[in-house]
Order: sequence, then structure tokens, then C-alpha cells
Amino acid sequence: MPARLRFDAIGTRWSIDTQEPLGDEVVAAIRDRIDAYDRAWSRFRPDATIAPLAQAAGEVRMPAESAELATLYRRLHDVTDGAVTPLVGASLERLGYRADGVADTGLAPEAPPAWDAVLQWEGTTLRTTAPLVLDVGAAGKGQLVDLVGDVLDAHGIHDRVVDASGDLRHAGAGDQGRATRVALEDPRAVGHAIGVVEVEGEAFCASAGNRRRWAGRHHILDGRTGAPTDEVIGTWVIAERAMVADAIATALSFAPVGLLARHWSFEHARMYAGGQVEATGRFAAGLHVRKAAA
Repeated sequence: MPARLRFDAIGTRWSIDTQEPLGDEVVAAIRDRIDAYDRAWSRFRPDATIAPLAQAAGEVRMPAESAELATLYRRLHDVTDGAVTPLVGASLERLGYRADGVADTGLAPEAPPAWDAVLQWEGTTLRTTAPLVLDVGAAGKGQLVDLVGDVLDAHGIHDRVVDASGDLRHAGAGDQGRATRVALEDPRAVGHAIGVVEVEGEAFCASAGNRRRWAGRHHILDGRTGAPTDEVIGTWVIAERAMVADAIATALSFAPVGLLARHWSFEHARMYAGGQVEATGRFAAGLHVRKAAA
């Protein structure tokens, strides 16, 4: 009988749908995997592996998942001309997005330093030449969704949907052999949808600044300026893996679709501040709003 596990972790709501209830051993393994990732990468934890780099230049060894995250982030950085970068942590804190919540600091945006000037990220090794507040939020939650899926695979659970507040990955037969239907929340009106897509054997991720917003600012920053993006207000992406879908959902705030499509395979929808929406693939078929050319 289909079952659902729900819990809160890394500041978000998780939902895991399976064909049978998960045993205590599997639930414990899922929680351990999430905590290990958070303990390594969270800029909000003073005990995080990356935390010493915020205080002084140095070197830290990261877990195994760091290698593919490094490769993805470097390509994102280069393709977007630095708009997507893991160095925006200090810029976010400057604007008021900190471990103790969000608040208006009254400070002007400030661009992070150039990657090659301060950071060497090779495989599982991070080396810095100056204090840096790293933030891997542009792809990290998606990667963690994939890693939780790996935990379920290791326990023989191949039919499931792992959903971290809308960033999800479907695998196997899923909901009694049916694809997972996902509503595209309108960033202008929480609780309302602009369309629906079906996801089967792949991942879906979204990005919008409407839920983490304070004093007219939000968390999606342009790494070239340190300022929140304002031209694009919402993106939705389907890709093979959640890490890639998450990354592209962020990159679509800054880069042309054609440029990103040279490097990654995905379907997408993107809403601009004026309300126009461009879409490809299933998104184009499932929208209930005016479409713009992709």
C-alpha cells in the first residue's frame, strides 16, 4: 500500500512517497544522510566543515559528493559569466539573509570576489586565499534529493518520489505506475498555479524569490553584482537529475535558454516580471497563462 514519510530538515519540508512504509532503519539512514550533507555545507552551522573558511583563508576536505558539485558549479560559473557562483554567501549575509533569519541591514549589494582570485575547488579539496562564506544553494538541495534517492536504492526501495519542498525526483513505477503531477506555483500569488506538468523517472526543480523575501530583497543573487535578480521571477525545470534541475532553475534567472541547452539537457518554463512565460516541452503544453517565445 502506498505510504508517505514527512519530516522537516535543513529548513525545509520533506515528503517521501513509497509503495510501502519505510522501516526505522531506512528512516534513520535518510536522516543521517541529510544531516551529514548539512554538516558539511551549511553556512548557517558553526560546526560545518566549511565554517572555518569564513574566518580565515585555509583548506578543508569535503565529502565525496563535492567532486561532482565542483564540476557543475565551475561550469555554471563559466557559462553564466560568473552570475552563478558559490561565493555569494557573504553577499547574502550583507543583505540580511543570515543564520538567525532575515532582516533589513540597509546595506547596498556587494559583489563577491572573483572565483579564480580566492578559491581553488578541486574534487574534495577546497582551498581559499581569503575568508569566504560559501553557499551552494543553487544546486545543493537538488544534489541532496539525489543522494537521498541513493540511500533508498541501497535499501532496495526503487519506486519512490523524494520531494524537498518542490524540488523532487521520481524513480521507478512511482505512484502505482503513474507519473507524478506537479503544479507550477505562480510566484505572484502563493497557492495558485500557472500550469501542471508530469514527471516520470526524472527530476523537477523550481526557483523563485517570493518565499524568501525581506525588505524588497530575495535570495537569488547575481554573482556579478551581489544584487537580487529582478527580470525573472520564477523558473521551473525538468532534467534527469535533481542536482542539474536545481542548478538550471537558478541559472535561468541570468542566462539565455539556448546557451544553457548547449551544456545540459532539460525542459523549462520561465516567468518574467511582466508576467510573460516562455516554455519548452511539457511545460509549453501544461501552461494556463500567456506564453512568450522561448
